[in-house]
Amino acid sequence: MTQTREVPKPRIKNPAALIPEAMPAILSLLKATQSGGVPEKTMELVHLRASQINGCSFCVDMGARGAKKAGETDERLFAVAAWRETPYFTEAERAALALAEAATRLDDRSDPVPDEIWDAAATHFDEKQLASLVLMIGITNLFNRINATTKQLAGSWPGAADAEKWEEKSAAAR
Repeated sequence: MTQTREVPKPRIKNPAALIPEAMPAILSLLKATQSGGVPEKTMELVHLRASQINGCSFCVDMGARGAKKAGETDERLFAVAAWRETPYFTEAERAALALAEAATRLDDRSDPVPDEIWDAAATHFDEKQLASLVLMIGITNLFNRINATTKQLAGSWPGAADAEKWEEKSAAAR
């Protein structure tokens, strides 16, 4: 006997759509994160990993799509959740992923982002790049909290017909 699960319905429309002034501000911040010189693939991996940790299906879906558009391989995308156990990531990417995990899981340890994790990232990224990574982690967590709280569905923003157009705008902002 197969069990079917009802697909959840969003509680409300995406808050950034309900408050039109929010979207340009969010996209502006997202665009600013891209100005720090961190490779686009690294930023996409950071976004995807934080979204996985937070269980945001909407952002995992969008993150995987964004990473693919940035040229990411399926092999690496499939392995992001287990990046420590795979040979697919550079030392710089590993440092960025560790930083993303620590900054996303702030309550997991008494020192949320230990010096060891920060110093590893600082070995590979200069201050401007670190700022971009921290902003990307922060905005990803914002996206995750908005979408998980309101139960936005993967592939649903802003609707199937407009999703590609929104992705293009989002990519242009990056």
